[in-house]
Amino acid sequence: MLKTIVKKGSYHDSVVLMLLTNQISSIEGVKKVSIMMATPANKDIYRQSGLSTSELEEASANDMVVVADVDDDGLLDVIMEEVEAFFKKQSTSESDKKGAEAVRSWDKALGKLADANLAVISIPGAYAALEADRALDEGMNVFMFSDNVTLEDEIKLKKKAHEKGLAVMGPDCGTGIIQGVPIAFTNHVAPGPIGIIGASGTGIQELTTIIDRLGEGVKNAIGTGGRDLSTEVGGITMMDMIEAMEKDDTVKVLIIISKPPAKAVRDRISDRLSNFKKPVVTLFLGEKPEYHEENFYHAYTLDEAARLAVGLVRGQDIAEGSVEADSSSFFAAEEKKTIKAYYSGGTLAGEAAMLIKDALNLKVPPQKAEGFMLKTDGHIVVDLGDDVYTQGKPHPMIDPAKRIECMQEAIDDESTGVILLDIMLGYGSHEDMAGALLPAIIRLRDKAREEGRKLFFVATVCGTRRDFQGYDKAVETLKEAGVIVCENNKLAVHTAIRAIGLDFEEPVKEIRPKTTARIQKTEASEKLLELLSQKPRVINVGLKSFAEVIEAFGCDVVQYDWAPPAGGNVELIKVLNFLRSCREMDIDEANRSVIAKVVASQPVIKDVVPAKSVIKELNEGKVILHAGPPIRFENMPDPVQGSCVGAALFEGWAATEEEARKILASGEVTFIPCHHVKAVGPMGGITSANMPVFVVENQTDGNEAYCTMNEGIGKVLRFGAYSKEVVDRLLWMKDVLGPTLGRAIRSIGGLNVNPLVAKAIAMGDEFHQRNIAASLAFLKEVSPVITKMDMDEKDRYDVIKFLADTDQFFLNIMMATGKAVMDAARQVTDGTIVTAMCRNGVEFGIRISGMGDEWFTAPVNTPQGLYFTGYDGEDACPDMGDSAITETFGVGGMAMIAAPAVTRFVGAGGYEDALRTSTEMTEITIDRNPNFIIPNWNFQGTCLGIDARLVVEKGITPVINTGIAHKVAGYGQIGAGTVHPPIACFEKAIAAYAKKLGFSLD
Repeated sequence: MLKTIVKKGSYHDSVVLMLLTNQISSIEGVKKVSIMMATPANKDIYRQSGLSTSELEEASANDMVVVADVDDDGLLDVIMEEVEAFFKKQSTSESDKKGAEAVRSWDKALGKLADANLAVISIPGAYAALEADRALDEGMNVFMFSDNVTLEDEIKLKKKAHEKGLAVMGPDCGTGIIQGVPIAFTNHVAPGPIGIIGASGTGIQELTTIIDRLGEGVKNAIGTGGRDLSTEVGGITMMDMIEAMEKDDTVKVLIIISKPPAKAVRDRISDRLSNFKKPVVTLFLGEKPEYHEENFYHAYTLDEAARLAVGLVRGQDIAEGSVEADSSSFFAAEEKKTIKAYYSGGTLAGEAAMLIKDALNLKVPPQKAEGFMLKTDGHIVVDLGDDVYTQGKPHPMIDPAKRIECMQEAIDDESTGVILLDIMLGYGSHEDMAGALLPAIIRLRDKAREEGRKLFFVATVCGTRRDFQGYDKAVETLKEAGVIVCENNKLAVHTAIRAIGLDFEEPVKEIRPKTTARIQKTEASEKLLELLSQKPRVINVGLKSFAEVIEAFGCDVVQYDWAPPAGGNVELIKVLNFLRSCREMDIDEANRSVIAKVVASQPVIKDVVPAKSVIKELNEGKVILHAGPPIRFENMPDPVQGSCVGAALFEGWAATEEEARKILASGEVTFIPCHHVKAVGPMGGITSANMPVFVVENQTDGNEAYCTMNEGIGKVLRFGAYSKEVVDRLLWMKDVLGPTLGRAIRSIGGLNVNPLVAKAIAMGDEFHQRNIAASLAFLKEVSPVITKMDMDEKDRYDVIKFLADTDQFFLNIMMATGKAVMDAARQVTDGTIVTAMCRNGVEFGIRISGMGDEWFTAPVNTPQGLYFTGYDGEDACPDMGDSAITETFGVGGMAMIAAPAVTRFVGAGGYEDALRTSTEMTEITIDRNPNFIIPNWNFQGTCLGIDARLVVEKGITPVINTGIAHKVAGYGQIGAGTVHPPIACFEKAIAAYAKKLGFSLD
């Protein structure tokens, strides 16, 4: 029975999860298990392996999914205990290492290493091209370890790199050495005068390790990726690197190695190399050259290429190595024995297939089978690193399981005379592959003996004596088990061929005069020459182990702990990339202009007046303003409808609830979003003609904004209550509180808001759930004036008492302030800064600067937090109100750290959680507001400028502090907590803006 566990938002690298899968699969009772991230590509793998479930299909690319076939549900607990222990061990292991400091975004990575010139990318192929494109835009060369990148993307990236004077190494580039620094799956090779440009992994590893063991070295070995020499790609990377290697004075001899290239590309490269100013050795696998040219040598095998290069450096011939083996015990050709060869990589496997075909005298190449380099008459050569074998499974360099399985199958074939294999040492490889294979080799060897069969194991160990696994240790381990160990692949294959009674001949090559082709040479770019002449400065996107090795070799490196941006949605990632590099608009500059207006704003409380005196729309019949995006009365949640009932009773449109509801449903009342008339309203947001509103003017730009006054706590209109007590309070505010405050504020010429906010934030306010300091500061300013006013003493007392008792009174002032400031900022009509966030109990809506008045909406969430006694989440109404304008302005939940006293009330837990929350908000904002300094945040300013692009890229939505209303009108507030906007709002916004700027997926 299939069981699924989804760990949401828990991203781990695919290699780590493959190793974990292997560990979990060994638990007794687990028939089948797979642990992967729920990317679209991985979901296909789950389906193909019969492990797809509905829970998996619903998971996102940032979710880790465990699907196990078990009969006992209790095994799930065992599995998850093992999973947690595995990650804990990984975490402990990582913390013990010095390691490169990790970041979670390109911006942070570039902030730490602005002059980085190499991005090493080892993430799922579906995203690798997009991140490589970003790296190129940032002026970096790219080493793309990732595979499964489309040919179309490779061509596009390499052309772009060429135009910029950069290089893309890969995709599927497993090995590289730059200035002696090993990149990815590479051996510890001595630096020296030989340069290499090759397709990819094991071929370069074989060449460099042979050169090292012969006593020479390699300073630069550049992998191009296996498709670079295809007709479609045209050898872009190889040609550019040939130019750079020629200019590199430290390169004395160049080796070019490739799997069979397209003929036109091969000819173009050969023509260029015929003009190369230094000795060159070429090796095009599958070709059997019959001669050399002067300073232009043509090798048949990797061993020959390495020996030629070393000989050219030393000015002497280098003899071929020998093999310790008793050839008298080998099979005769008549016995028709076969070779079964299992390799870690394509180049060594390709070389083995080439030599075996030569020995078999195959004039017509046998038909290829999927996953096989050769399959004919019982002879097989398998590249276990092929996608057929590695999709969703560990690479054979790090996991012996598939090779052991293959060797078992080979034993079952009585024609098998030789099992041929490679052992790859170096960074990224298994810590003791020889030891891991040893039990299986001994078991299979003994089984063959028991059956009276002769069987030879032949192996080559690709490595150096500097590799951490220990070259001599690996060789001795194998020899002790009776394995014939050869010092390179050519000798191993030759030995295997001789062991079945066959052989092949290599021609003795004469050296002819070189034919120099006529070509048009190009100049090597300065950026590539710099790459080859200095230790690279690296941003490592993906596998941490790559960064650790690079750092150990003295390089500057930043570890980018990558997770799929935009939730893994490739279309959205393309939108983000378009917006980042858009030529039509400098979006970053536009965004800076938006927040510059915020910083420069000078909001002033000018007055308190009846709403109809400043909002003309309220004079056009029965009109009610509501919070959030547009909504019809019948679609409003019950508390918002209740607030409308209260407004109808307050305005005298009806005498009873029944009459009010009839009028509201009849179409007689016009409903307008507050935001559409320069206003904002808390919770239900209900504002009607005669309700007093604060008038806040942003004197920098001359615009105004309005908000009703805070009603206090308990049963209040904003939470949907509409009893006589509620209406009577509203009438008192209209007749007494509003006029009193209006007179006071006018008499002192208005109140500057910024100083009040700056003082209060230092006293522990965050201006959404905690406003006590600001409310008292406001009272301090107006009370002396009120005490001198000519008015009824009871009214005077009631006003001052109400202000003193209403801790949240300043919230509505802050809302009007946020609206005035952000509306002024909206005068910049480009960019991706969020200029409004609001909710109507059904939909959450946002605006961004580049899209003006347009709303982008999605279903609203229900707040999470603490409830008053007797209530719980079942009683809560989905979120509502325009008060999220405060978070848009950078306070409220965005400034949680400023108000440690309120963190528990809104469900944040405590100081550390508040710190974490505000720090996380810096990930999606582009600056800090110098006007509002938070002392307990190391005197940093509040977050400023929510960038919708960053929200989508990182999957982090703004946190909003909010009250929680009962879902039934009349109950009022039942708690407080936090809520997050649905990310779909931001996704829609950036997609619309990209379309406006000309983006199309077609």
